[in-house]
Amino acid sequence: MKKNVFAVLALLVVAGMLLSACGTAATPTAAPEAKKVTLSLWHSYHTGGSEEQAITQIVEAYKVANPNVTVDMQNIPFDQIFNKWKTDAASGGAAADMFTAPNDDLGNWVRAGLVLPLDDLLAGKLDKVSTAGVNGVKVDGKIYAVPGIIKAVALYYNKDKVPTPPKTTDELLQMVKDGKVLVLNQNAYHNFGFFGAFGGKLMDDTGKCIADQAGFTEAMQYLVDLKAAGAKFETDGGKADTMFRQGQADMIVNGPWVLGDYKKDLGDKLGVAPIPAGKAPASPLAGIDGFYINPNSKNAKEAVDLALYIFSAEGLKIYADVAGDPPVMDITLADPLVKAFADAAATGFPRPQSAEFGNYWGPFGDMVTKVLEGKASPADGVKEACAAMNTANKK
Repeated sequence: MKKNVFAVLALLVVAGMLLSACGTAATPTAAPEAKKVTLSLWHSYHTGGSEEQAITQIVEAYKVANPNVTVDMQNIPFDQIFNKWKTDAASGGAAADMFTAPNDDLGNWVRAGLVLPLDDLLAGKLDKVSTAGVNGVKVDGKIYAVPGIIKAVALYYNKDKVPTPPKTTDELLQMVKDGKVLVLNQNAYHNFGFFGAFGGKLMDDTGKCIADQAGFTEAMQYLVDLKAAGAKFETDGGKADTMFRQGQADMIVNGPWVLGDYKKDLGDKLGVAPIPAGKAPASPLAGIDGFYINPNSKNAKEAVDLALYIFSAEGLKIYADVAGDPPVMDITLADPLVKAFADAAATGFPRPQSAEFGNYWGPFGDMVTKVLEGKASPADGVKEACAAMNTANKK
């Protein structure tokens, strides 16, 4: 009898243990709460402009999908953002976690240790990005940004005033002589495409300036001829924009960053065409807008994730539709004007990231001013600028 009692008790104990184990296994384990992160993001889009509207729309959607992430987005004026980044990042972390800007000076940022190499964080995540997009954010074979937008200038025209855009530099000059109003920004960036149109080459394979050998002098003479025929050269980009937007100018060379704003004023009257060709196709500088990550950031992975979200196919479609920015990946573009800019960038001259190219801007910016203001001949101006560039580069 005692044996039976002990047997029953043993069975009850085992049963209780099994029930307890089953009950434990059936209880769901709560998922760990997502890490709360605050990301500081800088951009330099015009306040109230179409690009600022685009990034705001995308970031707001990101915050809804990622409630654990707070995004502190700040607008830093374009003429300040680069120096502010250099100063703050070099100080050991005061800069934002991330900022977006053209790859104007990427090579120098890399050489100064101001941006984080991203190969590991981007492994397998740029498959849909064009080769030009990826290469545009590389220095010495390493990736230093999440690429998103490819930009080069083209010729905007008012269809009411210019029904058919000029295809050649001769046609453009004749239009100006006939009274069509062309406004150009007086600098070494917006006019770079004309140098290639006349067969110019800035540097040889060693980084030595050879602009004085051919092409650049002819291009500068052409710009002088345009001015003599009545073209307007403006040092104030805002004034040049206003002239075109208000109908005081019929044509202007500018980039896709103002497409959304121009469309608001001109609507269906707005057209976009490549910079006219000379003896060769025009070769505007093609740059990549990307997101750069602070090497001192404690949230580099999260910053990259946000950048990939902003420059995803969906995000880039918003940039294209709202701001007219051409994407670095093959997505359907509803607006033929955006497509025209994508084509212009695809045939443009990829912005070099060499230390030597960094010394282009000062000498050639001064040269454009001197020549167009009659203080130097095209030949003397180009020769002097090339010599100054080579001196700076010890070539």
